[in-house]
Amino acid sequence: MTVSTDDHAQPPPAGLPGETHGQESRRPQARGPRPDRPKRKDVSGWVILDKHVGMTSTHAVAVVKRAFNAKKAGHAGTLDPLASGILPIALGEATKTVPFVMDGRKAYRFTVSWGVETDTDDAEGRPVATSDARPGREAVEAALPAFVGAIEQVPPRYSAIKIQGERAYDLARDGEMVELVARPVQIDRLEVVSHDDGQTVIEAECGKGTYVRALARDLGRMLGCYGHVAALRRTRVGPFAEAESCGVATLTDDGPEAALAHLRPVETALDAIPGVAVSRDMGLRLMRGQPVILRGRDAPVSGKAFATCSGILVAVGDVERGELVPHRVFHLGGTAPGRA
Repeated sequence: MTVSTDDHAQPPPAGLPGETHGQESRRPQARGPRPDRPKRKDVSGWVILDKHVGMTSTHAVAVVKRAFNAKKAGHAGTLDPLASGILPIALGEATKTVPFVMDGRKAYRFTVSWGVETDTDDAEGRPVATSDARPGREAVEAALPAFVGAIEQVPPRYSAIKIQGERAYDLARDGEMVELVARPVQIDRLEVVSHDDGQTVIEAECGKGTYVRALARDLGRMLGCYGHVAALRRTRVGPFAEAESCGVATLTDDGPEAALAHLRPVETALDAIPGVAVSRDMGLRLMRGQPVILRGRDAPVSGKAFATCSGILVAVGDVERGELVPHRVFHLGGTAPGRA
């Protein structure tokens, strides 16, 4: 997760010592008061950004943070500059729920261009292998089942995987030969959407750590024609989908108050785990990091769960033998939307 917080402003440098010399013109002139910077706000919640092509994930976080004038922000899963689509951005206390979103299922729509494999496995890279062969739609559809289920996948050379403490893409850019080992990933669905003129559009549903670029590369090798990703769009991340998303202009054109209409509750990220309502006394115990015993016929007896008090999220943790042990506690003051 990338999280950004406000930098502390440094005081202006003092004048040089001994600058008197008796000449008025050489004295440092007094400066007027600096305009006050808008005070950052305690804004908490999720923004489902539809990132456009060309924007980095880090820049997207900075834009959303500025749009809400928020103190703290982070994203749930990097989206490459050449890709568009869903980039969930957490503000304030929502940053504590980022792992739950990153562990969720993801969906993509991507275009494979056949005949060329690149060193980055996408259109930005340098060609490293070419072929005059082009697969038909039937051949592509016949190859897809080999990549569905629990498979082993070698990540792209240009990826954020760390090798002895350094990012693989940094080593690759320095010209070093990067040897990445295969990792287990889960791909739940692959389906051809369209096929025409040497390109195939495919939809995928997959788990954490899956590289669509590697999938296109390996499909091309299996079909004997090579391939790379020419276009990529992420359509879902965990509980967040395209229908709930908004573009950058929607957030920035009408000011912070209008942007609040696109802020979703912090607990939206926890839709995959059960929630329980607790009393005020229990809520205070949880917020102090103390476990509480869950009562009631519908209370979970094991696994992860979150607790709310009077409709406000107070903690998330593990239930062990009917006792909720908090691992993250929340202080949802300031601006945080509640569920309707």
